[in-house]
Amino acid sequence: MMSDEMNYMELGDKYFLHTYNRFPIVLDRGEGVCLYDVNGKEYLDFAAGIAVYALGYGNKAYNEALKKQIDKLIHTSNLYYNAPAAVAAQKLCKITGMDRVFFTNSGTEAIEGAIKSALKYAYSKSPAKDYEIIAMESSFHGRSMGSLSVTGNEHYREAFGPGIGNIRFAKFNDIQSIKDQTNEKTCAVILETVQGEGGIHPARAEFIKELRAFCTEKDILLILDEIQCGMGRTGHLFAYEAYGILPDIVTVAKAVGGGFPVGAFLMTERVAEKSLCPGDHGSTYGGNPLACAAVNEVLRQFEERDIVGHVKELTPYLEKTLDGLKEKFDCITDRRGAGFMQALEFNKPVGDLIKAAQAKGLLLISAGSNVLRLVPPLVIEKEAIDKMAAILEECLK
Repeated sequence: MMSDEMNYMELGDKYFLHTYNRFPIVLDRGEGVCLYDVNGKEYLDFAAGIAVYALGYGNKAYNEALKKQIDKLIHTSNLYYNAPAAVAAQKLCKITGMDRVFFTNSGTEAIEGAIKSALKYAYSKSPAKDYEIIAMESSFHGRSMGSLSVTGNEHYREAFGPGIGNIRFAKFNDIQSIKDQTNEKTCAVILETVQGEGGIHPARAEFIKELRAFCTEKDILLILDEIQCGMGRTGHLFAYEAYGILPDIVTVAKAVGGGFPVGAFLMTERVAEKSLCPGDHGSTYGGNPLACAAVNEVLRQFEERDIVGHVKELTPYLEKTLDGLKEKFDCITDRRGAGFMQALEFNKPVGDLIKAAQAKGLLLISAGSNVLRLVPPLVIEKEAIDKMAAILEECLK
């Protein structure tokens, strides 16, 4: 068995499809908020598997819940009921304020389902095949054809056109831009409550409240993508709670499975009554017992450990620490975000900074070429924030 890190990387480079520019690290295990490579080097993780590992690594209760379910039942298909899925469905509907849920295997599949739901809702009211969806510029919703079609970055789409068609793009946080794109064929508006890949931009309160009212008035469905910003990351269980609104459809994934690949899209009863019905949508693995056991354990720990409260409590400290770095270094032009979804914007690309931090044992990711994205596990403490800042400062000097 290989033990040399370079051998693993060579093996991957030989057989992986080259769709990622991977960092030269072979990760082997995790504990708490740290990861370790095959050579035993420790890395403080402020990426969390791209905002996935909310509860940290080596969580014994989470691991035991999955082990217990593995010994019972892993897969059945959706031709039958299974207990973990039924329980998870009830819990997710309760915490999102929605009424119906469909489990998927990923965030991009959740977006696909949300798009289909909106189109079917409009079709049920008045059969047509040319309904339109308004998405946001600088948005990111996934890599499959439907989710890519509503992703507002032309670079991601240019080789895969024309996509699903009938998509218009408006400016994020600009209600007039959305109104200008609206016509009698508009059936839905889709946006991230906090834009992630686009640079960590939260929706402004006035904008999203006006958008909710406008969509209600026109019977246009409001789809909120909470795949990255949901599940406590912003200091609210879901980011839209901060604005006192509810979407018509919401997508979740990433942290909802605690590391296990699972997602979902949820909707109100009003939408469900005129939306997907038997034969319209499906998933072989979606909502399998093992995935839903993971969801149930994540939700149990969120409640028992008050994860959202912890994020709220430490957010001011994290923001103050990052603001301190901004004050010290002229190359940092902005600090923004919500909760444990923060960004430092620089006046130059951050690629070399990320590599330098890795060399010193800190994992960070970007959100665009010049934006450093900080999305740590939601269980970090002040000591981890201090260590992150110290390493960053050392690299910036």
